[in-house]
Amino acid sequence: MSPLAEIIRRKIAEHGGLSFARFMELALYCPNSGYYEVKKDSAGRHGDFYTSVSVGEVFGQLLAFQFAEWLEHPSSSSPHGSPRLIEAGAHDGQLARDILARLQLLHPKLFERLEYDIIEPSARRQEWQRETLTPFAARVRWFSNFSELVGRNSVEPSLHGVIFSNELLDAMPVRRFGWDAKAKVWFEWGVTFADGKFVWARGSDSLGPQGGARDALENSPYSIFQLPSSLLDVLPDGYIIETCPAAEDWWREAASALGRGKLMAIDYGLTSDELFLPGRTGGTLRAYFRHHATDDLLANPGEQDLTAHVNFSTIQSVGEASGLKTEAVSTQAQFLTRIAEKIFKDPESFGEWGAKQSREFQTLTHPEHLGRAFRVLIQSR
Repeated sequence: MSPLAEIIRRKIAEHGGLSFARFMELALYCPNSGYYEVKKDSAGRHGDFYTSVSVGEVFGQLLAFQFAEWLEHPSSSSPHGSPRLIEAGAHDGQLARDILARLQLLHPKLFERLEYDIIEPSARRQEWQRETLTPFAARVRWFSNFSELVGRNSVEPSLHGVIFSNELLDAMPVRRFGWDAKAKVWFEWGVTFADGKFVWARGSDSLGPQGGARDALENSPYSIFQLPSSLLDVLPDGYIIETCPAAEDWWREAASALGRGKLMAIDYGLTSDELFLPGRTGGTLRAYFRHHATDDLLANPGEQDLTAHVNFSTIQSVGEASGLKTEAVSTQAQFLTRIAEKIFKDPESFGEWGAKQSREFQTLTHPEHLGRAFRVLIQSR
């Protein structure tokens, strides 16, 4: 048994079981042994999955083009300081490097004034990022959370600029619920340990009493459960759905920190309507190891990635409730294509676009590759 598996086993013994959210949190982020704490090269050909960043530099170059347009517009500028880019969850720093290199090359005046802030709670990942971003050390600062970043500047108690994340929300711990068709209630799946391995355990607390499921679900704190009775009547027994309070809380905090500018997320995701489909009875949670997806979510904690699709309808609602205006909810293909259309009208604004850039762009936008799987949410204040 690995050291991380033993840590989780002891916590199960101590508490009589764990929620899946806690299991996922430990598997991915346990200090010194969680997946994202030890696997610097988790993405790319030699890792466990592909990301838009691992496709090549053109992804960061396209984002830099869009960010420059936003930051040079008065609606995102700060009356007290420099233009700011705030990236959350920068992993190894490669995306930040691609963006900064492009801004330095094509937008030197903006680059010289720019502050690039990274929100990163992990000291180890900060080390990886500092190493990658050594050429841009004068432009980059690190913070553990939004409170630390906002509290640093008493003159300007809110952030003006662009806050963005790429594949951050889909790696936040989720709660996993199952549908009991006979009792008409949702129950939460937890994790226990038996016969030398981690196994699923049905939680004792159910959402909604028998016979009064609809009213109970409509009053539930989980918005995903506010479903019409006609849908509940046909959901098969054991139907799985995930919720991510951590992502909602993070988006709410980011929205509250934003004084003026944009808040953007690029992530695997769906809308609420898309989550409830006949073919999605097992939910969206998947484990990835060496580019193979598996439903064995509890095996080998710390050695495989765990991810669930973001409910963009919920995240959008959280932002709007915090006073943000939704500017776009689109696929990555639609988002990047709109940027490319601007570039093709003025090729000199982007620089070289040859066969390499075209191949990378096709991978980023093709529906069978990354174009449809990733969604983009842009909100503003």
